[in-house]
Amino acid sequence: MFLSLIQKRRSIRKYLEKPVETEKIDQLIEAALRSPSSRGFNPWEFIVVTDKSLLEKLSKAKPHGASFLKNAPLGIVVCADPEKCDVWVEDASIASIFIHLAAESLGLGSCWIQIRKRMFDQKKTSQEYIRDLLNIPKKLIVESIVAIGYSAEKKPPHRKEELQYQKVHYGVYGN
Repeated sequence: MFLSLIQKRRSIRKYLEKPVETEKIDQLIEAALRSPSSRGFNPWEFIVVTDKSLLEKLSKAKPHGASFLKNAPLGIVVCADPEKCDVWVEDASIASIFIHLAAESLGLGSCWIQIRKRMFDQKKTSQEYIRDLLNIPKKLIVESIVAIGYSAEKKPPHRKEELQYQKVHYGVYGN
């Protein structure tokens, strides 16, 4: 079941004008909260956004790669507290991908929007922009936003022949 899920999952940037049901949002959050965390420190926190005007503002968090969020019915902002765990980036990333996989399993499309180390403009980071917009405490760092909704585009799975098997080594590098 897992392999078929990851074989068909694609990044979706076009969504139908159909809200994501509360039950499905609850399942997405449960998946995020069940994601593995180093030493069980769980440094992540999540902000669920369904307000269209707020999603549109979030879609401007960086010049490239976020604009499609304005047409998504749901965005989940993934944050973490670096004081709780030295591998908060990894923990927040794992939670983000759990959200993606849960979305796919629920018949939803999703796409990761990288926020950490991205710029809103020449003076302000994307994280600062989002922090101000959503009233996020300074102790938290925004890792990503996952845009989610019912897919308005069909993408075929990546073919197995297209996978980069040349990047796999057995025993030692180069084998």
